Amino acid sequence: MLAEAMTVLAAAGGSAVVQAAGTDAWEGLRSRLARWFGRGDAARERGELERLERSAAELEAADSGSVERVRTRQEAVWATRIESLLEDLDDDEQRAQAADQLRQLLEEAAPSSAGGSGLVAGNTFNGPTAFQAGSNNRQDVRFGPQP
Repeated sequence: MLAEAMTVLAAAGGSAVVQAAGTDAWEGLRSRLARWFGRGDAARERGELERLERSAAELEAADSGSVERVRTRQEAVWATRIESLLEDLDDDEQRAQAADQLRQLLEEAAPSSAGGSGLVAGNTFNGPTAFQAGSNNRQDVRFGPQP
């Protein structure tokens, strides 16, 4: 069983796949993630590229009535694939090294917030939600009846 931090990292990887599919960031993420999965095996890397392309095609083909279900399923598929790879590594040192590589890959693939656009996309909120993007902001949120 993976440590909680690696499970969270795997979930972030699944989310990154879904968020990048169909965007300018897709090519870079897809090739780097396939290389990460391949671990030096060219045939395995090609197989992962094909899986990533199928996921992107499924996300693109989803209609408005099923897009959220498809996104959720694809996030889970890729999180599970990442978890499986990490679990299958021989020792804790290899696992930690692979996790560090994935963390760096995801950080580099994340859209830069330096532009200050404030754009946030691909999030799902269930129930009362307060969301804030940006820096040096203040937010006071109270859910429920007014006192």
